[in-house]
Amino acid sequence: MNAWVPYGCYWSTPFAKWQGSFANLHAVTFAAHITAKELKRRNLDPAMIDAGVLGISIPQRSSFYGLPWLTGLIGAKGAGGPTISQACATSVRSLLTAATDIDAGRSKVTLVQCCDRLSNGPHVYYPNSAGAGGTGDAENWVMDSFVEGDPLTGKAMVVTAENVAKRYGFTTEQQHEVVLIRQAQYEVACANGNAFQKRYMTLPFEVPDARFSKIVKVIESDEGLTRSTSEGLARLKPVAAGGTVTFGGQTHPADANAAMIVTSRDKARDLSRNNQVEIRLIGFGQSRVELAYMPEAPVPAAKEALQQAELSIGQIDAVKTHNPFAVNDLYFAAQTGLSVEGFNNNGCSLIYGHPQAPMGLRAIMELIEELVQQGGGRGLFTGCAAGDTAMAVVVEVGDAH
Repeated sequence: MNAWVPYGCYWSTPFAKWQGSFANLHAVTFAAHITAKELKRRNLDPAMIDAGVLGISIPQRSSFYGLPWLTGLIGAKGAGGPTISQACATSVRSLLTAATDIDAGRSKVTLVQCCDRLSNGPHVYYPNSAGAGGTGDAENWVMDSFVEGDPLTGKAMVVTAENVAKRYGFTTEQQHEVVLIRQAQYEVACANGNAFQKRYMTLPFEVPDARFSKIVKVIESDEGLTRSTSEGLARLKPVAAGGTVTFGGQTHPADANAAMIVTSRDKARDLSRNNQVEIRLIGFGQSRVELAYMPEAPVPAAKEALQQAELSIGQIDAVKTHNPFAVNDLYFAAQTGLSVEGFNNNGCSLIYGHPQAPMGLRAIMELIEELVQQGGGRGLFTGCAAGDTAMAVVVEVGDAH
């Protein structure tokens, strides 16, 4: 696949736990505000962007106008493209769409912009004049999806984790051990004044008001995180009676946005912040597994991406996973032969939260930077999504030659 990412031409906001500092910022206009600033910081002319993909999974006011609205706000007025929603897999699906357009010559420079606000989720009313008494149906977009779960199975997402835990014998204690490992990995990224995170994130982060006219506060990095301890985790009871998954063994909803530029090899060299580093997207995968067994899905997606890249898991130098439940990583390790400690360096969604659409892009940025620190190599990101699905991507980081 002829699709490349210019080194450093990607950025993410911190992740703020829902009802935190980003709760009243419109997801699309907030994303445009940040992307305009980050393009300017890199001396990149937004007019060079001739196409885009907007990934968003929770409607915002006027988000019907999608990608063209966002690109118009940042000054890329000639750029059109789709708006994509695939729950937690939105980032990888958006990257695949962009890579396909670049590979086919339909675009020279594509912006992948992902954003979501789980805070203040919309309350939707569906009119139905034929209903009893002329009443319609109502839905709380975020909370009903969490609590009522998949309409195909009637199972909440936590049930999918319990099903996998039961099938493979994963205990609460094993899940909590994963949490502590992941937290320690995240702390490495926060060391030395968040040095690793500053490789792709502008910190400290200035939080604007809803009109983007002034700064209302400054946050040092991700906001609202829970710092787990072995003693604190041990006191938690499973969410479901007779189950194994506690609130400590799963992630929390968040608000954020992230973006990445995808282009050709030659253009990537021109735009790169270090043209000695090359980043190529070399494989994508998708999967759907047995109903109500969502944490199993990242494994077959990863296998498909590796197959397309003509690689084995043993040829991968770094791995990141989306892990809404610690169960996900226990299953991934068991199926791939990797140790739980051997992947998700520098953080993961289990610890820093889950704003759905932009979550995967941040993980891929961290994967790229980890490989750059290693002097290059190949990396895999894979993660599950609603509907017992998953998507995965393989990236290659090397020296330009």
